[in-house]
Amino acid sequence: MLAIWSGNYVAGKLALRHLDPLSLVSLRIELAAAIMLGIYFSQPRARLRRSDLLTFFGLGLFGVAINQGCFTVGLNYTTSAHAVILIALDPIIVLLFASALKLEKFTTAKLIGMIVSFTGVVLLETDRAAGQSSFHTGDLLTLGCVMGYSTYAVLGKRAATRAIGEHYDAVSVNTYMTVVAAILYAPLAVHQSMALDWKSVGWVGWSGLIYMALFASVISYTMFNWILRHIDASRVAGVNYLQVPVVIVLAVSFLGERPSGHLLSGAALVLGGVYLAERHAHLFPVSPGG
Repeated sequence: MLAIWSGNYVAGKLALRHLDPLSLVSLRIELAAAIMLGIYFSQPRARLRRSDLLTFFGLGLFGVAINQGCFTVGLNYTTSAHAVILIALDPIIVLLFASALKLEKFTTAKLIGMIVSFTGVVLLETDRAAGQSSFHTGDLLTLGCVMGYSTYAVLGKRAATRAIGEHYDAVSVNTYMTVVAAILYAPLAVHQSMALDWKSVGWVGWSGLIYMALFASVISYTMFNWILRHIDASRVAGVNYLQVPVVIVLAVSFLGERPSGHLLSGAALVLGGVYLAERHAHLFPVSPGG
């Protein structure tokens, strides 16, 4: 999962050099839904219960449509390093939502961790190396990705684990979520497909699109849903810390990005604050990162 999620940032940036962000996100989700349906119907599975329709609509809306949509479009306007650092804030936002809903106790350690993390974000946003208005737009969209995933985590996952986890396998859960997002994005996908110059995309653009749909949306999300059934959330949370340096190294190697001192200091503060805040949390904090 770490390898797939980290590579998704590079694949997205490369694809965005050949596809506009709206075409990329809509085609990615439609392609992912088509692949998931093929896998879903490859063998008998539990039928979708009407009582679970609203739950899957929420999971698909927040966990896929908003999360992956804001990630893909936001990545067009910011750097991979900025995006992965902001997405590392997921545990902080989850804790804020969970505390508001009285699912988590708000402790002094968590408050200190949140303050440290948000200090890192402020430092990141004063990064002169990326101090363009477009970068701030991309960072805001990436925060929208974080908000979407965090809402999915708090409102959907705990209920889904109890009510849905016993009835549906990981493939079914990912299929229903992705199909909901594909339905929501269908009008945009049709519009963008009609306007897109297909011949100009090239193999790099298609490769990036296929990677984001097949690996990031289909394989990693299915793995994610399966792993959470068998491994404690605290163990999975380690990915949150490893992903940031891995993505920065990949961005330097393949995209030519150059991390500044502000960026590295901001990353250290964000990760340090997340560690302080989530040490005793009970909700799973890890995001596939779009």
